[in-house]
Amino acid sequence: MITVGLTGGIGSGKTTVARAFEALGIPIYIADDEAKRLMNTSKVLKRKLIALFGEVAYKDNKLNRPYLAKAIFNDKGLLEKMNAIVHPKVGKHFIKWKNKQEATYVIKEAAILFENGSYKNYDYIITVTAPEKTRIARVIKRDNASLEKVKAIIANQWKDELKASLSDFVIVNTNLESTQQEVLKTHQKLLNNIIKS
Repeated sequence: MITVGLTGGIGSGKTTVARAFEALGIPIYIADDEAKRLMNTSKVLKRKLIALFGEVAYKDNKLNRPYLAKAIFNDKGLLEKMNAIVHPKVGKHFIKWKNKQEATYVIKEAAILFENGSYKNYDYIITVTAPEKTRIARVIKRDNASLEKVKAIIANQWKDELKASLSDFVIVNTNLESTQQEVLKTHQKLLNNIIKS
C-alpha cells in the first residue's frame, strides 16, 4: 500500500488538509495525536519517560504535558531524547494501523518528517504551507501561546522552501475553499500516479 507523508510547519493547517483528504475516503493517521495517546497508555513509554524526566512526568497517572512542554522548550537535547523514545513506538503503531487499512493509499500526518530523516520512508510527501504571519496568528489563537513561543517553535523547524523542494506536492493553505480544491487535485494526481506505477 502507498504511504503518503503529510507535513508542514506549526500553524500551516496540516490537520485541516488531513481532514479534507479524510472526507475523500483516505485513512488518516495523525502522529501527534497517537503519540499523546501512547504516552498515556503504553507502560513501556511511561517507564522510559519517567526515567528521563522523573516522576513529575506523570500527574494523577496522566502525562504531565505542561511540565514536559516547559522542560523540552529550551532544551533541544532533552527534546531529542524524548523523540528517540516516542517516535519508534509511534512508527511501529503506524505500521500495524496501516496493515489494517484497505484504501489505495494512506496518509500519515506528522510535524517533523524532514527534521528526523523519516521522509525517506514515504512513497510521496505533501507539504502544507501558509505565510508565516498567518501561521503565527493561527497558533496564538488556537493555543493561546505567546508570540515568542511560536517564533521559537518555527525557528526549530525547517523552512517551508526547503521542505517544498523535497516534496512531491505542496498545498498552500490560506483559505478553505482553495485548499479543498488543492486537496482534490493532489488526490487525483496521487491516484493517477499509483495507477501508472
